[in-house]
Amino acid sequence: MAGARKVLVTGGAGFIGSHLVERLLERGAEIVVLDSFNNFYDPSVKRANVRTQLGNKNYTLVEGDLRSDDDLARTFEHGPFDVVVHLAAMAGVRPSMDQPALYMDINLVGTQKLMDRILAQHKPARLVFGSSSSVYGERAGESFSEDDRVDTPLSPYAASKASGELICYAAHHTRGLQVVNLRFFTVFGPRQRPDLAIHKFCKLIDSGKPIEVYGDGQSKRDYTYVADIVSGIEKSMEFEFSGWEIINLGRSEPVVLMEMIQLIEKYLGKKAVIEHKPFQTGDMPYTFANIEKAKRLLKYEPNYSFEQGIRNFVEWFVESKQKQAIK
Repeated sequence: MAGARKVLVTGGAGFIGSHLVERLLERGAEIVVLDSFNNFYDPSVKRANVRTQLGNKNYTLVEGDLRSDDDLARTFEHGPFDVVVHLAAMAGVRPSMDQPALYMDINLVGTQKLMDRILAQHKPARLVFGSSSSVYGERAGESFSEDDRVDTPLSPYAASKASGELICYAAHHTRGLQVVNLRFFTVFGPRQRPDLAIHKFCKLIDSGKPIEVYGDGQSKRDYTYVADIVSGIEKSMEFEFSGWEIINLGRSEPVVLMEMIQLIEKYLGKKAVIEHKPFQTGDMPYTFANIEKAKRLLKYEPNYSFEQGIRNFVEWFVESKQKQAIK
């Protein structure tokens, strides 16, 4: 890869992180991953994500916590880094309702400690911060643009991501840290976290168990295939910029929830049993990325249709299940 020779990826054993690391290793970059392997979901899933990467001579794994000074010191012993891609976070809207303090601790205190380490390098790295479409709050009808207000978060998770962007800006403004904030829109694909809707629905439909649909099933999400997100991250690591940017990464084609379920049914070859539930507090009824800025600055173009992404996911799901059965 052209610019970044040594890259730190926090959360690099997770869903998006492991796909990014895979791509960067293919490009010949030297990668250090910091991941806590916490129990938000089964840690064995992350272990499987990194299994094939562990043998690569350009790959180093540090198991540790962003909030730990000792763990960060161990990580930065492998530096200096040209780019830090910060994907480690407590994720999920609904779980954040139950543990808001934990979300703020990891997503804000952890991010600040990471930035302090980056700035302590002789030549500070560029920081690519993984933010979220959830910062936009409740909207209807129009696409979400980077200059829209983001001061009405619907959940502690959304608040932590919006606040994360603010502390990144403070580090840029006061100390010159180069930061690209990427707002991801509903990422899906192989290795997707098991708590996310597409994966959860696929597993339940496959096993003949009912799926819970909140509201009337007409909510919309701008689902974005993970390979397209990885391409956007990769481009954000190298493009020329003034030192501060906020950029949406989405597909810009919202999909109705019931259409998503129908595509899973189609490629799984099974019908869903649906239980309708009241719409949940904290959920966004609608997301829609304006990606004109990403196209202009990053030459970003999503290549995967939603249907192609669902087909790829279901194929991966079935193959993974078969491998587990053999074990």
